[in-house]
Amino acid sequence: MHIELKNYLPLFKLRISLLITFSAVVSLISTSSGDISIKNALLLIIVTMMASAGASAFNHYFDMDIDSVMERTRKRPIPSGIINDSKKTLFISVILFVTSILLSFTAINYMVALHLFLGAVVYAVIYTVWLKRRTWLNIIIGGSAGSFAVLAGGASATPELCMPPLLLATIMFFWTPSHFWSFAIVHREDYEKAGIPMLPVVIGNLRTTRYILLNTILLVISSFLPSIFGYLGIFYTIVAVAVGVFFLTRNIQLLFETSKDMALKNFKASMIYLGVLLSAVIVDVSISKLL
Repeated sequence: MHIELKNYLPLFKLRISLLITFSAVVSLISTSSGDISIKNALLLIIVTMMASAGASAFNHYFDMDIDSVMERTRKRPIPSGIINDSKKTLFISVILFVTSILLSFTAINYMVALHLFLGAVVYAVIYTVWLKRRTWLNIIIGGSAGSFAVLAGGASATPELCMPPLLLATIMFFWTPSHFWSFAIVHREDYEKAGIPMLPVVIGNLRTTRYILLNTILLVISSFLPSIFGYLGIFYTIVAVAVGVFFLTRNIQLLFETSKDMALKNFKASMIYLGVLLSAVIVDVSISKLL
């Protein structure tokens, strides 16, 4: 049983699921006007992890043909043969997704359920099934799935749509292309082999780095919106400036050196950027509540 569970864990893309769940929790914290219910936070973590894991498992199921072609993914459970019945993966995906939506609807509120539903559908259906193999716009539209998790986090504090989670969702929307296009440069040959029209495959590495820089400029501008609208304070603003300069510097380096190594550094920089920025939201909100 232990060995079998270990074989299934890669289906859930736990690092991505944790990042998405963290962004939802940050949104909860930024939206809450008073003390945060531990029960509510734990429920949010559970349902967000389940929805993300379910969508990821479906991605493994639907992409098993191209996963067997790409060097990066051929050791995943289905193409490697570790899981010899792909229908089990589909079943797990559906169970996780349905349970997440039902639990969020009954134990939290209908808006959390709606946002998690939309996020999973965008990633599993719109991105994986429809756009990924058809257009380089796949990651721009499909990447909005992460924004819905942020909206779910805000809705867990208050069902009414309000500005703080919308502003954080905007940041997530602009973060995804810069993050993923850097990754796509690193694995460009894999995507070419599988016939996936990721941006570097379509227009080449150099032009892609220009799109990355332009998108990151929009990302950094969007990161100042919570401060401009008065929802976050000076601590967050200082951090947003610092990590914005850091990430833009990496982008500019990539523009002049379009190697895989530099693209990987830019990819890692995007992770640092988001992690530090989201952490700054928590610290800033904590400071404001103490004062």
